[in-house]
Amino acid sequence: MCERCGNTYQTIQHASRRGFLRGGVAAAASLAIPAGLMSASDAAAAGMTTIKATHGSGLCNLGIFLAKERELAKDDGVELDFVVTPTTTDVVTLFGAGMVDVSVIPYSNFITLVDAGAPVRIVAGAGVEGCVFVAAEGITKAEDLKGKTIGTFQADTLEVLPYDYLTKAGMSFADVEVKYFNTSPELAAAFINGGIDAVCHIEPYATQCLQERAGSTVLSDGIDVYGKGYSDCVLAARIPLLEENPDAVKAVIKAMMTAQLQSEQDTEKALEDTVGTYYKTSLEALKLAQSRQPVMIDQRNNTDFFTERSESMKAMGYVRNTLPPEAVDWTLLEAVIAENAELYGQLALKTA
Repeated sequence: MCERCGNTYQTIQHASRRGFLRGGVAAAASLAIPAGLMSASDAAAAGMTTIKATHGSGLCNLGIFLAKERELAKDDGVELDFVVTPTTTDVVTLFGAGMVDVSVIPYSNFITLVDAGAPVRIVAGAGVEGCVFVAAEGITKAEDLKGKTIGTFQADTLEVLPYDYLTKAGMSFADVEVKYFNTSPELAAAFINGGIDAVCHIEPYATQCLQERAGSTVLSDGIDVYGKGYSDCVLAARIPLLEENPDAVKAVIKAMMTAQLQSEQDTEKALEDTVGTYYKTSLEALKLAQSRQPVMIDQRNNTDFFTERSESMKAMGYVRNTLPPEAVDWTLLEAVIAENAELYGQLALKTA
């Protein structure tokens, strides 16, 4: 997540890891301004409500990308306005500071925001699975990683998976050297070019790593650690917006649910509409990767998963407290489901 490269776990002890991350997130939270008021001031002359949003770069963002490109919330009087962010750090900072209304964000970064006091809640899912732990030739199990370098983003879902994978094998980050990177392409390039021994990445970059570094193998796709349907990214909204304009948030959830259905019914067209603009990879690679990280808006089945992962993040030194129950609120999602039974009934991936 953080804007630096080359720092290792051994040189970032738990106290400083927490201090570094909490300092930045808390600063963002302290700048908070009412997101609902910002939406009102940006409303289009035609009566549309503009929702400012941030997002990441992985396939878990496909739902919000399609909602934006195809204007899927327009019929409900809402338009999405993306605020471009170079790194996940910027996503977290802008969302925590109230500079945007909603965000598709890794659950781990959401957890750090809540722990820092930012007024945000998970309101729906975004993407599931797709966190892939890839290793160079000759590394086929956890024990082979001893003394090796692992590349990831700090406080990201892509750091939590290696941590949980090693913990399950009776190992820890003290057994390896963890290097942190800034962007998805940079992280992939470091592995492909031999700069690190293993990488935990999202799709479509994980597939790119497997294709372009000969002999590489998948150590974990997360399913072996967490089970099928585990969360990667979620849709989160700021509490002031939820209180002032819940209908606008419902429109975004419905649009993303529609996007999920469209991506399930015509995956190729969905990828064609987003490759190049949002995914800096070939369409062929994107098609291969998509099945590993599908859109899933109804993630009510992951409620306990978020709490359990916050326990991992507490053990890693990123947060002081586990995720409180009120930080996850499916009320608007359930309202959208009830009001759009036909749409929901057609979805392939859902909790019910």
